[in-house]
Amino acid sequence: MATGKDPDKSGSVDKAQGAGKILTSDELESRRRSLEAKLASKGAGTKASSEGKGTETASGVAQAMKLSSEFIAGVLVGAGLGWLADRFLGTSPWGLIILLLLGFCAGTLNILRSAGRVAENRGLTSVKDADRDKPE
Repeated sequence: MATGKDPDKSGSVDKAQGAGKILTSDELESRRRSLEAKLASKGAGTKASSEGKGTETASGVAQAMKLSSEFIAGVLVGAGLGWLADRFLGTSPWGLIILLLLGFCAGTLNILRSAGRVAENRGLTSVKDADRDKPE
């Protein structure tokens, strides 16, 4: 790589401009500028793509934090309710075990709903209700 005013020993890439010619830093700089101008005219800029990556990363981290907090909340609420049930009903350790497992299932279901893998519960509709909603 050319540094300072020293010529680059790699030579020319284009054979029509003289094979084996040693290019100076000024010549390399002018070639780089012309290449940048060509890329800019075609719309191939590196700045536009790097700005999009920053927002994608931030939204990905936010989504991960949201999903993990929903799962942890489900497990902790299940464990807390199970502990309270054992404490007041005297069913130790079965209340904690059962409600902890239910909290785990609820946390997993919340993650799947937030990620869009499972449709949200919209309630059951009977055939009569479905017929009532149809226009005549």
